Amino acid sequence: MIANTGKLAGRTIFITGASRGIGKAIALKAAKDGANIVVAAKTAETHPKLPGTIYTAAAEIEAAGGKALPCIVDIRDEAQVQSAIDQAVKKFGGIDILVNNASAIALVGTAQLDMKKYDLMHDINIRGTFLVSKLCLPHLKNSNHAHILNLSPPLNLSKHWFTNHVAYTIAKYGMSMCVLGMAEEFRPLNIAVNALWPRTAIDTAAIRMLTGTGEHSRKPDILADAAYAILSKDPKAASGNFFIDEDVVKEAGVTDLVPYACNPENANSLMLDFFLDEDPAAIAKQHEETLAAKASPKADSGSQSQIRLLFEDITKTLNTEIVGKTQAIFQFNVKGKEEGVWYLDLKNGEGSCGQGEPPSPADATLTMDSKNFFDMFTGKLKPANAFMMGKLKITGDLQKAMKLEKLMKSLKSKL
Repeated sequence: MIANTGKLAGRTIFITGASRGIGKAIALKAAKDGANIVVAAKTAETHPKLPGTIYTAAAEIEAAGGKALPCIVDIRDEAQVQSAIDQAVKKFGGIDILVNNASAIALVGTAQLDMKKYDLMHDINIRGTFLVSKLCLPHLKNSNHAHILNLSPPLNLSKHWFTNHVAYTIAKYGMSMCVLGMAEEFRPLNIAVNALWPRTAIDTAAIRMLTGTGEHSRKPDILADAAYAILSKDPKAASGNFFIDEDVVKEAGVTDLVPYACNPENANSLMLDFFLDEDPAAIAKQHEETLAAKASPKADSGSQSQIRLLFEDITKTLNTEIVGKTQAIFQFNVKGKEEGVWYLDLKNGEGSCGQGEPPSPADATLTMDSKNFFDMFTGKLKPANAFMMGKLKITGDLQKAMKLEKLMKSLKSKL
């Protein structure tokens, strides 16, 4: 963990989406220095599924040593954003730092995405980031320690980051393009503009929606520490960068990253986040395995494939209890060495599986290479991880597809 140094004492930080998760973690870290925090978020009343409001976050900030101004802000609404900025300037005398953290997500393909969700993502991620930056600019100009920090990824143009969720990728990359443009535009004004993105999944509401758990994620604390290190830098010396959280904390002197893991036992098997390719060692290993597979003798037509044997084993484990808990039908379009179509019906009767399309329409269709498919069903590759790394394409109900994570744990114990 990075120790507080007091460098943000008395600084006023405007943070969007600060009522919970990453935004609140960044706020609490800065509060320990004695910073003034503008909690700009929509949640004024307790949400039935999500913890925290702007008021509970403000109370935590003040308990940590900072000063807080909770403001009800929908960053799509220019009047609400301007009102919050005006309140901040009146209460604290100015704005030194802006953290564009608020974001919307919908991980579905083009055909499945309705335009309301498309507009929501683009209005919050791109337009909201641009709007808040624009309206804070007059006050950032007056600061001698001006920073804008966007929670957005490096611009990785590998096609698999567009294939499964092109609209979301465009929306997040729009935030990153603001960094590229504004860093140069504001450089003469001594306003630093940077991006920060996690190497691994972070335990937030979005990740729990996707995977059902934060067990293979890191705590928001690592992003809070990284943001603190970036925002403590001289604005003239650090602008236009796309920082990765673990690189930042390592540079700041952190040698043990295990405490950041939600479950320390999983510290070496964390999910990678979106938009970051696997590390070179993992890629090299995968390449070696591919070459070895190509060099190995092909199975003759009389031998049974690994996938066929796997489904025969799965058939023996199906029962009404698993069907009752899952209530979904899956279709698997397997590519590569063992190309074919398979299904798993966990909605009807005692469940069934086999080769070909399912008897009833699938709730989710998963497309992947045969090796990755086998690794997924034998516990070597988690569905959420495969999806986030672009190894798995999902059409249909994403949340039902992610139920496979728990299902595979259950099947693995019985196989």
